Amino acid sequence: MRKFIGVLLVLIMFSTTFSSAATIQPRIKASDIMLPAGTRGQKISLLDLATIKVKDFEQLRGSKMKFADRIAFKAAQKKLRDNIDNDGTLNSKKLNKYFKKSGETGFHVGGFALGFLLGLIGILIAYLIRDDFKRNRVKWAWIGFGVYIAILLVIIATTDFSWYY
Repeated sequence: MRKFIGVLLVLIMFSTTFSSAATIQPRIKASDIMLPAGTRGQKISLLDLATIKVKDFEQLRGSKMKFADRIAFKAAQKKLRDNIDNDGTLNSKKLNKYFKKSGETGFHVGGFALGFLLGLIGILIAYLIRDDFKRNRVKWAWIGFGVYIAILLVIIATTDFSWYY
């Protein structure tokens, strides 16, 4: 009986220690997230975008903003600043989730169109394009090619070829 109680206590102790282990997700820094701005391919960090002045953003953008656009820009900056902590990390779950993906998941229209419309040549093109979305583009190119093949097989299976004779 004593052994049974001892074993039971040890099992209870182990079960509570294993369940209390927590994993900490690394927080994303706003200065590491680069967004395209302007027509010449310039990029600006999310932290800089939250603090930049309207005149500086107009120069970066290459065009002057209307009054309503400036007010909307200032309101968006305020929301963005509220979602960035003092240490420069994002505190919004939505922003963390969005920027964690960074184009790695989700439907990619270009990749699907390459595979569906161009077939194997489209898949080759998807492999040759090098950017942040390459992995997702290649995946959707293969899916598009698979959908094309499936539709083609359905058409062949349901077509009556008796009119050829």
